[in-house]
Amino acid sequence: MPAMKKTAVRGSRTGRPIMALLDLLGRRWTLRIVWELREDRSLTSRALRTACDEASPTIMQARLTELREAGLVELEPGDGYRLTALGKELTENFAPLNRFAERWARHA
Repeated sequence: MPAMKKTAVRGSRTGRPIMALLDLLGRRWTLRIVWELREDRSLTSRALRTACDEASPTIMQARLTELREAGLVELEPGDGYRLTALGKELTENFAPLNRFAERWARHA
């Protein structure tokens, strides 16, 4: 088996995939974009900005580019941005965390 290439990840020397994912998801507006596109939603860049409380267009485009490069979001001409199969799998993994957050909020 060939050795896995280690990629530089902000805040990590190992380049482990979990560190790369957490770094990407921890960037401002990234989780919100993914969350807004859940459940097979497609949104234009403008609709996404509105859904994200009027986030800066520059930041939104940077995050959308990063998410596209990561294979989590795709742009469908005339339809807008939507999650890829990989992006949908990611949101499915958020479901237990969301359920926990709802329970936690009732107790906080």
